[in-house]
Amino acid sequence: MHATQVERLATAAREGGAERDGLAVDHGDDGFRFSIPAEGVDEDGLTEADLDRLAREYPDYVTNFAVWTRDRAAADAAFLRWAERADELSVPERYDRLREGAARTWGEVRVAVLLDEDGERRYDLRHEDDAGVPTGDLDRYDDPLDARSLVKTDDDGRYRPLKAAPSLPHGWVFPDLDGRAAAETVEYVYPATIANWHLENEGELDVDHWRETMERQSGIYGVVKTWDRGEGHEHVNWVAEACCDDSQCLKRREWQYDEKTDLDVDGGDGVFPCREPCSLVVSAARKWTRLEAETERTYEFTLTPSEKEQVEAVIDAVADGRTRDIREADVKDPANRYRTRFLRAKRFDGAGNLSGTPTDEE
Repeated sequence: MHATQVERLATAAREGGAERDGLAVDHGDDGFRFSIPAEGVDEDGLTEADLDRLAREYPDYVTNFAVWTRDRAAADAAFLRWAERADELSVPERYDRLREGAARTWGEVRVAVLLDEDGERRYDLRHEDDAGVPTGDLDRYDDPLDARSLVKTDDDGRYRPLKAAPSLPHGWVFPDLDGRAAAETVEYVYPATIANWHLENEGELDVDHWRETMERQSGIYGVVKTWDRGEGHEHVNWVAEACCDDSQCLKRREWQYDEKTDLDVDGGDGVFPCREPCSLVVSAARKWTRLEAETERTYEFTLTPSEKEQVEAVIDAVADGRTRDIREADVKDPANRYRTRFLRAKRFDGAGNLSGTPTDEE
């Protein structure tokens, strides 16, 4: 604790009173009054020297006051207090955790809060899977702006069209950020998530549901209106299951079919909310609008029971993004590459038709 933090407390007390997280200090005709009920402390008629003495006896409360009365955006302040559970734990409990290096996870980002000798917070941001990796073994960044380009691609260098997809690359660290830079970095990794999360907590999140979002589509995306004619919402359940599951997006879906009609599929468990169908969902819906306009037909295929189950397993493996995890030698897995190639060799004709059945029989 340094003198400036005590002066800040005294100034606030003179200007109407200082109160934060269990500490209360005010100033009247008899001098200062210093109160921490949880510690059994309540003294009044204090001089500045007395205030300084008590401040040094309870430095964690004083530095905590200095940190959380600093001018910063409301959403950023709420996020940083969330990171150290400031609204859940007492100051002593919280400081004990911070001295050991407390951390929480925002999406796939591990947000660790570090405490220096003056009670100031420093923040270490990295992929949650890199929690135990020595900082020196990771690529170090100090400018929040670097996060914007860092998260454009996944570990395999593939472009990430959905920033909230669970495909954040590994191997990087922002090891020594102040609060403002930490919030800014998170916003580059997961745009607008802090603001929307804060609005939700304040009861002010403005949700745009599926119908209203689709109704305002125009141009090449206007075709989705022909799919969404108010004739039920089963197709939207399919869209949400395909795109908004926790395995595909880390946001918690809050939008429904419309204000009165909830979707049947779960919205997920993400920390931060999704307030409207995103551009990826709209783009996919445009494609499905065209595909779903086709008339169903009945085809006849010849498959063994095991081959039918294999086709189903292959679809599951692709849908779950599991194909890369299937070992080449694991031919017990129905979606194994060699088993799939065998099925193709056996059941596809020279034109690529399953079981020799052409797609267009007319």
